[in-house]
Amino acid sequence: MSDRYARQIVLPEVGVEGQARLAAASVLVVGAGGLGCPVLNYLAGAGVGRLTIVDHDTVEETNLHRQPLYAMADIGKPKAATAAAVLKRFNPMIEVTPVIARLTPQNAATLVADTDLVIDAADSFAASYILSDACHATAKPLVSASVIGMTGYAGAFCGGGPSYRAVFPDVSVDGGTCASVGVLGTAVAILGSLQAHLALHLLLGLEPSVLGRVVTFDAKRFAFGGFGFAGTPEPETAVPFIAPAAVTADDLVVDLRSLDEAPQSPFAGARRIGVEGIDALVGQPMPRGRIVLCCRSGQRALAAADRLRERGVAALALVALG
Repeated sequence: MSDRYARQIVLPEVGVEGQARLAAASVLVVGAGGLGCPVLNYLAGAGVGRLTIVDHDTVEETNLHRQPLYAMADIGKPKAATAAAVLKRFNPMIEVTPVIARLTPQNAATLVADTDLVIDAADSFAASYILSDACHATAKPLVSASVIGMTGYAGAFCGGGPSYRAVFPDVSVDGGTCASVGVLGTAVAILGSLQAHLALHLLLGLEPSVLGRVVTFDAKRFAFGGFGFAGTPEPETAVPFIAPAAVTADDLVVDLRSLDEAPQSPFAGARRIGVEGIDALVGQPMPRGRIVLCCRSGQRALAAADRLRERGVAALALVALG
């Protein structure tokens, strides 16, 4: 065996057998940005045998302060393919497959089925719930993280433990994005490294298991926290994310984006209502199909769905338009 892994093989928690387990493992990483870069770097360095990188985005200059897999010369190139090439140069002993595509409800099941463990590094509400549903259905472990501003978390879900939906059934409509709120590169690096560690912990079968645990980090106060959620019950019903192509003529589409944000909706006849006005639908004649709630990331759609479900509306679906 190569000397490359000598310093971790000497660990009793790894050894030759553990290294062989890593070499035989397949990990799906969704997102090759601020979280995905440290995840991919450390999993490749540890010798995880097969990495599949899913990302539809291209490298931008604003990425470079927190995404060290990329350089100025990579601006405009697909992140998934660029990251794969860098990782293959870094460790030619592993297999790295780029998938230049957005994660969707249509491709999630196939991607998850062909892997041992899934890492949600997309920092997207829609991606987290889509992956949670797919991983829960197949009992695949899901390591998810999120960072906004100076705070974030990383946790291990599904795989026999509670799903992401069980732990985070509700969302706030007030959450920001890295573009609107900002993000510190080192905070992202710490949470991404924690994701990689959680993944290695699970792949090596270390005990006690990290399934059912979340670690939080406040970079401003330099404080770690967290909580356990083993035994959290699964929601009795869940509002699914669907692909835009799955919307039918019987559905009532509600586009939650403002006209300034999106002057034209991709759905003809879509109603424009903000989350704060969604209650107006209650008591009105319901469509033969569903009420389909749309927004950019899925965050507002989830919040609106929660409000409608509290008022007895059950036939709902969500679309994240990106």
